[in-house]
Amino acid sequence: MVPAATQAQTTYLPLWSKEMWLLDRLEIKARDDNDLNLSTVKPYMRRTYVAVADSFAGLLRRGLNPAGLTPVDKYNLTRLQANSSEFSRYAADSLPERFSRKALGPFYTTRANMLEVDKKGFYLALNPSLQFQQGRESNSTEDPFLYSYGASGRGLIGKHLAFQFLVTGNQENGPLPFRSFVEQHKAIPGAGFYDSAGNGKGYRYTDARGSISTRVTKYINIQLGYDQQFIGNGYRSLMLSNFSGSHLFLKLNTRIWKLNYTNLFMQLSPTASSSLNGLYNKKYASMHHLGINATKWLNIGFFESIIFGRDDHFDYSYLQPVIFLRSIEQQNGSPDNANVGIDLKANIGRRAQLYGQLMLDEFLKDEALSGDRYWWGNKQGYQLGGKYVDLFGIRNLDLQAEFNQVRPFMYQFRDTTGSYAHYSQPLAHPMGGNLREYVGILRYQPLSRLYIMARVNLWKQGLDSAGYNFGANPNELYTSVSQGGTRLRDDNYPMFSGMPATGLNAAITASYELKENLFVEMHAMYRQYEETGKERANTQMVTLGFRWNMFRKEYDY
Repeated sequence: MVPAATQAQTTYLPLWSKEMWLLDRLEIKARDDNDLNLSTVKPYMRRTYVAVADSFAGLLRRGLNPAGLTPVDKYNLTRLQANSSEFSRYAADSLPERFSRKALGPFYTTRANMLEVDKKGFYLALNPSLQFQQGRESNSTEDPFLYSYGASGRGLIGKHLAFQFLVTGNQENGPLPFRSFVEQHKAIPGAGFYDSAGNGKGYRYTDARGSISTRVTKYINIQLGYDQQFIGNGYRSLMLSNFSGSHLFLKLNTRIWKLNYTNLFMQLSPTASSSLNGLYNKKYASMHHLGINATKWLNIGFFESIIFGRDDHFDYSYLQPVIFLRSIEQQNGSPDNANVGIDLKANIGRRAQLYGQLMLDEFLKDEALSGDRYWWGNKQGYQLGGKYVDLFGIRNLDLQAEFNQVRPFMYQFRDTTGSYAHYSQPLAHPMGGNLREYVGILRYQPLSRLYIMARVNLWKQGLDSAGYNFGANPNELYTSVSQGGTRLRDDNYPMFSGMPATGLNAAITASYELKENLFVEMHAMYRQYEETGKERANTQMVTLGFRWNMFRKEYDY
């Protein structure tokens, strides 16, 4: 096994991997770990964070536990190392948990992978990816279900190339919010194109993700792939979330000293289409995020993005790697959708973390300072949140609370190529703009293999009304009536203008890990939704099923 420090390439931990919760806890408990604090851009580089796990394991082996890790934390730490053994310096001789007691010929020689090849200059891990969820929903004649089948894998070739993939075929008939979203946006949340399977049989779609990556210098990693991204420290992101479907991207990550700088170039689709016999239109995005560990416990991030379209080709002026895209956009004549933002994260007392985001869309100083805070172009969103680990002294009981507010017309543009959306799905907050939301989450791992999560979302939003645009849907155009659009006026847009709607979405999930990455699960959801002047659209759902090397599908909107 080649030590992690000499490896020149890395794969990435999936956004949905069980290790994400552990790394969250380690960041808070360690407080001043440089690598953990530079964790705003996700998914994580597997090599970097396995090295972090190894450093914690090294302390534990010497009888030291400065972070106060619980027995369950220690178990999770060992599983992170074993599940990413190609990068762990302890994998070869000190992780007996890595190997199966009974192999099936060449299969399952290790607990984590169906097939694992570990030779000099070559590493390969292959696994089945399966999911079966079946449920009942109140006030519906169609039972919700999700069936997924496919394969996943990752590998290393020599010192310079890494690859990973996940490919699944899916048939899904989700609860009421899922069906309403598909009907409105003509897209599967988190995927995109679909084929109707008929009445009561849901929708069929393929989810294919993958990437290759290489490290060009000690400090710079390049990844080319088709997948999702996330920028933020909260449950939601107002900058870039993994709610929309996968997209083609090129990512450059530079990690040096106390800095983590990400260049992200993306090819997106403006709107959903039912055509299978023509080339969909394309649009593009260029995003930069610079994370700085200002102190041992405080991280500050600076974000900027440009969303644009150019007759199906990329504008090469936006390939420049240095932050300040807005200046180039101005040199181009300001034809594109420019956004800037800042995020903060502070670890407090090895028990808590405070975080936040501020996102500005086409900020105009004169109008913003004029005192007319209800002007339609006063577009911004902000997030405030906190995390607390080992609540009430109960080991591995963690609380997260979050507040999100997004002004009307945030993420909209004068054409669909500039809208902050991909394949008709929001690129940031799933519900778009003109929104205020409260999120509360409890996570509990009382036993090594038992995971419990309870979540509640409360929100209020102003929707379009009487054929006019009030700034909620990112796919709508913000042009005024006088310009041939549907925006009614220039000012008098307080929060929740238009048709007020309120919602509550509460869910609880219990997952038990039968074997490595094989979970049996029970899930219950209650959703209450009401638009002014309409009947309540309430629903209750219970599901039972299993998933193997797969992510859970959440209907948290």
